[in-house]
Amino acid sequence: MTTLWCEYAWLPDGVASEVLIKVEGDRFDSVLPGQPREGHILTGLTVPGMANGHSHAFHRALRGRTHHERGTFWTWRERMYSLAARLDPDAYYRLARGVYAEMVLAGYTSVGEFHYLHHAPGGTPYANPNAMGAALERAAADAGIRLTLLDTCYLAGGIGVAPDEVQRRFSDGSAERWAERAGALEETDGFRVGAAIHSVRAVPADQISLVRKQDRPLHVHLSEQRAENEQCLAAYGLTPTGLLAEHGALGERLTAVHATHLTESDIRQLGAARARACFCPTTERDLGDGIGPARALLDAGVGLCLGSDSNAVVDAFEETRALELNERLASESRGRFSVDELMAAATDHAAIGWDEVGALAAGHGADLVNIDLDSIRTVGTEPSGTVYAASGADVRDVLARGRWVVRDRVHLTVEAPESVLAKEIDALWQHS
Repeated sequence: MTTLWCEYAWLPDGVASEVLIKVEGDRFDSVLPGQPREGHILTGLTVPGMANGHSHAFHRALRGRTHHERGTFWTWRERMYSLAARLDPDAYYRLARGVYAEMVLAGYTSVGEFHYLHHAPGGTPYANPNAMGAALERAAADAGIRLTLLDTCYLAGGIGVAPDEVQRRFSDGSAERWAERAGALEETDGFRVGAAIHSVRAVPADQISLVRKQDRPLHVHLSEQRAENEQCLAAYGLTPTGLLAEHGALGERLTAVHATHLTESDIRQLGAARARACFCPTTERDLGDGIGPARALLDAGVGLCLGSDSNAVVDAFEETRALELNERLASESRGRFSVDELMAAATDHAAIGWDEVGALAAGHGADLVNIDLDSIRTVGTEPSGTVYAASGADVRDVLARGRWVVRDRVHLTVEAPESVLAKEIDALWQHS
């Protein structure tokens, strides 16, 4: 039994003070506010571990390298394809290990990896057809973060377009072959498996219904750009949401990633299905995608969660407050979300299959993040206002699955993650 005493803690009904938390194995045994000091003292604010609902780990190597030619989406995509062509399982493990360590340091205790980099260049399978996924599993285990591998079906280079040379690495040829390969993945204590439809551009309509795993998360890039909607309407006479509905893909386990350019009918359909929408504000602004209708979706019954996507920024607090701040820009009004609604989105681990994680409450998975309230950024703030003030640099301690992964801002299992990232990113680009 581990006993922790928190100066302030964000409990299911809000921030409380003098909270005594007892941890048994990988679960919270008890969480009691208003208790005398006992055990290990955590000053500042303690919150549930944050959930990163959408990540492409290898995109981290693009950070600060996509601004040339004024950084259009298309120049970004070409740079991304160039990077994808350089990775093999060993390099991917080394890079992802640093990326996942950065996430933990920034307050994340679980990540949903939207994984489509499956095969060797040209599309030839590795001897282990899931070698790239196994590299991610090992990297996450080493970095101390829960991983859900959202194994992604990616079959086409666009609607009615065959995959190009780089995209052949992503494709299994058919949804049936995708399901056969992905079905060989085995879950462990810190590793779970979900499914993903890359997009309606990359999975033909007649294959959509085959990309499902019963009672597992199903994610999809949805209406990220207006061009996707236009192409889908031209090809099928339906919006991407309408096409998913027609092929039985909408449901409570579906998470629509980005959900930026939706019609009112799309919003109603997603709400009726009790689906989720995963917003990735720092990437959406980096790519110039636009601002999605987050408030309207929540009001319609769609659950909200958050992700770092391209990892142009890895900071759980920045993604969280951006949900509100983007809405302020779009609506020209403040107070679009309560701080409790923002925290609920930030800690929605269920979207990636960790239903038992995301609250400081007895019986829940023992993940927590301790935040310094005396830094230059946070000093003077109310504890509940920390989502508007803190950054990843204010994370002092992280407990994941009942184990300390970060103490006093130092990652305990990956030494000097910044050096790991520097070495691997330099190696990937040195011949470009």
